[in-house]
Amino acid sequence: MTHVDWLPDPFAFLGPHDGLIRTFQPGAEAVSVIGANGEAALEAVSPEGLFAGPFAGSGYTLRVRWPDGNVVEQADPYALSPVLGDLDLHLLREGRHWDLPLRLGANPRTHDGIAGTAFALWAPNARAVSVIGAFVGWNARRLPMRLRHEAGVWELFVPGVGAGEAYKFAVLGADGVWREKADPLARATERPPATASIIAPAPDFSWSDADWMAGRADRQHAGAPISIYELHVSSWRRPWHGGEHDWDQIADQLIPYVVDMGFSHVELMPIMEHPFGGSWGYQPLSQFAPSARYGSAEQFARFVDRCHAAGIGVILDWVPAHFPSDAHGLAWFDGTALYEHHDPREGFHPDWNTLIYNLGRQEVAGMLIASALWWLERFHVDGLRVDAVASMLYRDYSRRAGEWVPNIHGGRENLEAIDFLKRMNAVVAERCPGAVTIAEESTAFPGVTTAVDFDGLGFAFKWNMGWMNDTLRYMEREPAYRRWHHGDMTFGPVYAFSERFILPLSHDEVVHGKHSLIAKMPGDRWQQFANLRAYLAFMWAHPGKKLLFMGGEIAQRAEWNHDGQLDWAALTDGDHLGVQTLVRDLNALYRAEPALHQSDADPRGFAWAVGDDRDNSVLVFRRASPYGAPPLLCAVNLTPVPRHHYRVGVGEAGRWSEIFNSDDTRYGGSGVRHPDSLATQPIPAHGQPQSLEITLPPLATILLRHEGTDA
Repeated sequence: MTHVDWLPDPFAFLGPHDGLIRTFQPGAEAVSVIGANGEAALEAVSPEGLFAGPFAGSGYTLRVRWPDGNVVEQADPYALSPVLGDLDLHLLREGRHWDLPLRLGANPRTHDGIAGTAFALWAPNARAVSVIGAFVGWNARRLPMRLRHEAGVWELFVPGVGAGEAYKFAVLGADGVWREKADPLARATERPPATASIIAPAPDFSWSDADWMAGRADRQHAGAPISIYELHVSSWRRPWHGGEHDWDQIADQLIPYVVDMGFSHVELMPIMEHPFGGSWGYQPLSQFAPSARYGSAEQFARFVDRCHAAGIGVILDWVPAHFPSDAHGLAWFDGTALYEHHDPREGFHPDWNTLIYNLGRQEVAGMLIASALWWLERFHVDGLRVDAVASMLYRDYSRRAGEWVPNIHGGRENLEAIDFLKRMNAVVAERCPGAVTIAEESTAFPGVTTAVDFDGLGFAFKWNMGWMNDTLRYMEREPAYRRWHHGDMTFGPVYAFSERFILPLSHDEVVHGKHSLIAKMPGDRWQQFANLRAYLAFMWAHPGKKLLFMGGEIAQRAEWNHDGQLDWAALTDGDHLGVQTLVRDLNALYRAEPALHQSDADPRGFAWAVGDDRDNSVLVFRRASPYGAPPLLCAVNLTPVPRHHYRVGVGEAGRWSEIFNSDDTRYGGSGVRHPDSLATQPIPAHGQPQSLEITLPPLATILLRHEGTDA
């Protein structure tokens, strides 16, 4: 390196100064300046590549001849005015610049009448920063940047460089080490394992979803029928020749399937660019860039637009908790712990071998909130499922005594993360009407879905991890032993209305030796399928929105493998096809019956009819709509023994008809069902003045609807 690389302000030395021009062109053979009065050669004043010479006038260009004979004519970056305004720097410093990726990073534009790209990077502790790319032979000596001291931002406008070019930043850290870093604000990247950022054009997608955006609040509130299909894009379905589909191909295949299956939403595991595919996206480094694995940002926007045209909402998993330590990423970015905490007791995540964002630093928190808004506003995404919220809320998460730092009050709560989540949700609620945020939160932290104005975290929904763990643990037991664990199935309604919940059967439950859903079920083949059908029907009837990971709907027997694809061939088997048909019918029923969705977060919509029959492993509960729709009765028999003449007390006299039965032969069941409607009898039972005598099929869930009284 030369003395030029160490200049605290290259603009004070390079460019025009008092009738003299200096330009640093290491490796160039000759440089001349072209102005209104013609062309004049500059003198090589140092062997490192510094050229200088007199110049009178204002506007000029540089003509540079290289040893290979190539001659480049370009404007001088060091003759141009600053790129960022004072307001940009002020908002960045306060952590509330919501258009951050259009100001920092790399943005093609016209500046001082010249076309090129504006580069800007927050690196307050760096000694020097340069833009590097093929346009300067990846030479860190060519384009040193200007430091805007008031915000710790380095900036430079580079004429003649446009969209599609790969670039990085060469950062001389506070520790004296040069590092080549990808752009934290990049809006496009090379396809991994390549690590450079790509200059992206300004977003200019032509949307056709105005009606959807105007009405999506009605589709996503606590009383709407929300049924989510979670998927990993790469391994849902692969091209016949291997590799991965792009967003257009994914849309061609996925959208008709989701519509046919009746799901209201798709939830994509993180698609923000991530270096390691095996992380499934949960260790992202580019919080603003759709992964290059699946095509361009425009293609992703088109995918969302097509989903909306088909009536499907799009939710993205989003990860503000932690990031990987790859050398080209955020770790030790400017020679200091800039994005992470310096103390590993705060800044290192032992479970995932990752680094934890320092959310107490305004610029870091602001960048992440800007990322959330980027997906919601620029890509019209309908919701963000925030990953690993529990790990953010507690300083001692997954740590033993002595391995964590208490907060300023001596407690275990992470006050900075709590403030960040509240602020993020408040900003989203203000700027993105109808969008939802969803917390993956596995503890009993209070008020996750309570409004920020009432001191809650402000999420729209929370994953009900307790329900998932309890009920799966129960279903994995042999029916003969279930009577001793009846509370696993009845505990959920105790707290079902303390938050607005989503019931998740997610990817985490079908990997790492946990087995697929069908393989978790005990018994012989028939019993396994019957158990799964009964469990899925119980889930769809239970209070809470629904989420099912891909493969569950076809009873895939193998664990999910992110390097493969779903076992679509299984659908040639009648039992697997039966489960798929069952899920399709459950989604249709969930939409059609107000009692099943309008009261998902309303305690008036649920009541036990029979909650204590542990000896028979029978559950019966009532679902009702607060708006007068017919109530439903859900009866679940979790033993392989049919139960005839089973009496259930009901509050509504009249006739009840069976509208769903997981034991139906079309699903692969034995066909034990009620062919005709049932009439209540004036026989008291379960605290009710009248009752029904029903038949419970083996390992099955049935739903009965009240059809009114006889005329």
